[in-house]
Parts: sequence; structure tokens; C-alpha cells
Amino acid sequence: MIEKPTVYVIDDDDAVRKSICWLLESIKLNVKDYASAEDFLDDYTMFKTGCILLDIRMPGMSGLQLQKELNKNKFIMPIIMVTGHGDVPMAVQSMRDGALDFIEKPFNDQRLLDLIKIALDLDTENLKRRLENDAVIARLNNLTRREKEVLMLIAQELPNKTIANKLALSVKTVEYHRSHLMEKMHVKKVTQLLKLLSDNEIVFE
Repeated sequence: MIEKPTVYVIDDDDAVRKSICWLLESIKLNVKDYASAEDFLDDYTMFKTGCILLDIRMPGMSGLQLQKELNKNKFIMPIIMVTGHGDVPMAVQSMRDGALDFIEKPFNDQRLLDLIKIALDLDTENLKRRLENDAVIARLNNLTRREKEVLMLIAQELPNKTIANKLALSVKTVEYHRSHLMEKMHVKKVTQLLKLLSDNEIVFE
């Protein structure tokens, strides 16, 4: 079950963490805080939504290391890095690795709130894409073995006659499986099917 959008504050500095939480709660945002990256990972699930406000330097696992760990997942919440003045090169690296932006301590409250709004709006779009992706994967899993074989060859943009030869089937049988798999994938044209696979980064080995 998808959880309610939340700002996850990860910082080993208790005073900074509590100050950020107070600021965000004052404008009615859901907030949850963690004193370490490890604590966050222990609580992390794919159902979390919102954004992450992440200190780049922490004892144990650093912010950059946590980001790399989260990047193993296809969809992650937007990350805003919190840095000290000397950490700017590291923050730039984090943006190359996909962070939304970074903010330097001591930071301007309004700048932080603006970034969080952007991050939450972005996560709303990400969630929409994620749910669409889950739906497409579910449709793929509903195909029969033969339908999947036909689909893999359609994805190579091969004509029915070539597909029939490769699978040792009649063209009529290929057309039958093609019709059924298109119906199951909720598309009417091959171009729509190919776009669906491309948009959801579905690649057949």
C-alpha cells in the first residue's frame, strides 16, 4: 500500500534535524526524521512517497552512499542534499547521480521550502509513472508463454510471416496470439505497443 507523501529528514545533527522538522510541520507537511542513513534504510520500503532531505556527511554511511544504495531501485523519491560549505563538490556529484538539488548550511528557510515543494510535485509525477509501470508489468505477467514469445518478436518489429517461421507456427496462429496479447496489453496498434514498452523501459533479453 502506497504511503502518504512525507518529507524524510536524515541528519546526524539533532539540533538541525529538529529545527527542520519544526519548520516543515509548521506548514502542515508530514515529516519523519532519522539520525543516520542506516536507520532510514532499516525503515525503507518501496511504498514510501515524498522526498528525502539528506545530510551529505554523516558517521557510518554517508549521504552519497545512501543515495547510491537507493539508486539501485528503478523509482526513488527525489533527494535534496544538505551540505556544509566544503561539501559543494560532493553535492555536485550527488546531482550527477540524480539528486534534485543541494542546499548549504546555514540555509534560507524559504529556499528549503521551495525545493521541497518542487521535490514533492516531482514525486507525484514519479508515482504516476511508477503505478503505470506496475500496471504494464502486471499485464505482461498475464500473457501466456507463447504470447510472450510472439511479443518479443513483435518488439523487434518483425512481420507476422517472419515470426511464424521463427516459432514454427502458421501465420494464422501468430495472428491469433498477436490479437490476444494486444488485447491483454490494452493496445490496438503495434505502434502503441512499442511505445508502451519503450516508455516503461521494458527490454527483452
